[in-house]
Amino acid sequence: MSELDIYYQDDHYVVIDKPTGLLVHRSPIDRRERRFALQLLRDQLGRHVYPVHRLDKPTSGLMIFGLHSEAAGKMQLAFRERQVHKTYHAIVRGHAADSGVIDYALSDKREKEEKRHADDIRPPQDALTHYRCIARAELAIPLGRYASCRYSLVEMQPQTGRKHQLRRHMKHLDHHMIGDTRYGDGKHNKLFKDHFDNQRLLLFATGLKFTHPYTEQLFQIQAPVPIELQPLFDALGWARLDRRAVTVS
Repeated sequence: MSELDIYYQDDHYVVIDKPTGLLVHRSPIDRRERRFALQLLRDQLGRHVYPVHRLDKPTSGLMIFGLHSEAAGKMQLAFRERQVHKTYHAIVRGHAADSGVIDYALSDKREKEEKRHADDIRPPQDALTHYRCIARAELAIPLGRYASCRYSLVEMQPQTGRKHQLRRHMKHLDHHMIGDTRYGDGKHNKLFKDHFDNQRLLLFATGLKFTHPYTEQLFQIQAPVPIELQPLFDALGWARLDRRAVTVS
């Protein structure tokens, strides 16, 4: 793997674009993995780094690491107090509504390897996601009893941080994310694989907005959808989200 793409770095923090298929750190979920964002970034910078938050293995996009433990702790507190605003984009099945709020509690479905006891599952916790539809498409490809297939590009802003929240919330609306092998729709995943050679989850962490704990400046960071997905966006008739920006005020 080539070096990780760094969007921003100062004496306290570094923001990277995590590729799809890369775990943030070692995890019992996938004991076979030998490459992790934490170790790759540490080796690239030649210093210890401290993860502040997580992205699922199949999700790509923006991640913040602290460059010392105090910095990581300050930013983790900002995440817990919901002072960090995250934006994601995803391709989902169906034509989504123009906008909406998903207020649907989620249980803590931890992996079997992570449970201390067989019944170690927390009760459902409040989970809230704001979303809006950016674009819609209809493909003249038969699927099941339908002569065509509909898809949407949606922007999502989670207000809480439950496990797999966005994937589970879109499934709740019957707008399964394409490429989601856990909560998605296998028929649509196969269609995208067969017609567009897509073998990844089409979920991207595209935006971060936060106040820097040390400088008190407001940071807004935007990342594009990966360039290798340009042919897919062309096929859907959409403009690929390609803005890369770091704004400080």
